[in-house]
Amino acid sequence: MKVLLTGSGGVVGSEVADLLARAGESVEVTAVTRRPSRPGETRWVLGAEPPPAELREQHWDAVIHSAASTRWTMTEAEATEANIRTTEAVLELADGETHVVHVSTAYVEGQDAKPLPSAFGRHRNGYEWSKAECEDLVRAAHTGPLTIVRPPLVFGRRTDGAISRFSGPYTMVQALVSGLAPAVVGDPDGFVEIAPVDQVAEVIAAAALGAAPGTPAVEVIAAGDGCLRLSEMIGVICRTLNDWREEEGITPVAYPPFITSRRWHRFFLPLAEQHLSEVQFRAVELLGMFEGYTSMPEPFRPTRRVADPSELLARSVRWWAQAKPRHAKRLPRQWSLIPV
Repeated sequence: MKVLLTGSGGVVGSEVADLLARAGESVEVTAVTRRPSRPGETRWVLGAEPPPAELREQHWDAVIHSAASTRWTMTEAEATEANIRTTEAVLELADGETHVVHVSTAYVEGQDAKPLPSAFGRHRNGYEWSKAECEDLVRAAHTGPLTIVRPPLVFGRRTDGAISRFSGPYTMVQALVSGLAPAVVGDPDGFVEIAPVDQVAEVIAAAALGAAPGTPAVEVIAAGDGCLRLSEMIGVICRTLNDWREEEGITPVAYPPFITSRRWHRFFLPLAEQHLSEVQFRAVELLGMFEGYTSMPEPFRPTRRVADPSELLARSVRWWAQAKPRHAKRLPRQWSLIPV
């Protein structure tokens, strides 16, 4: 069985690559990334250059497309180049018998109501919008078997919290301990969906190595009615950080207050723009992007259920603290207004 994996250098892709490497001699895996760092990886800047000849000259039984930019700040043009064009390039290597496993996001359907109008319609940002466009693309352009995998916010492994790179939701963890998050924007009772990177990789690998579906399949990885509330998430993060800091003899971090989205946009954000420094305001803008992900009105309906997200989060935060002790030991500094 010949499997092509894109994005093998990414958080999810690297985990999938490790799983496929243990699949046995009957599975021949070709892993591609724009910056090869492990033995056997093939360099290919998807969308910006044609695929290497060795990728074009064979039939692929399965193509796992995990390469993507997950940046929430992308413009439409940037998101198109980073995600849509790359998906088009990958689909050119798949024929009518190739099982395409497309890694999307659980937030791809967007939301009906937002605090402020979005340039991307019902989607919060360019990343979500581009992944929705990619799903439409693979459904329309690929005539063979198709599985779409939709993970939520991705944290570390279930066993020990390990992850190859700290990005996305780890920004919030670092902001809480550094003092860049003087408050958390969102509804304390809102739902937050997270998933362990190893479970996400298992769902992807199982889809690629298993029987191809007769009709397009969608796998949603989530905790469903067992997912965390925002207040629970912040509680787990702060308790875990403070347990670790106590072991290190360091002052605990304070639990941040919550600001509802309505109050944030009507009062605090305009005030912040006027009175905070440029660095503080950029931090505020970045943290504000989390509000749609940490204040969901209802959980997702999973096809693959995440068990005990509270324990998963605690292991992931502790792993982060152990891997980034200089950041985890920081003493938060109180914010001050700039003179006017």
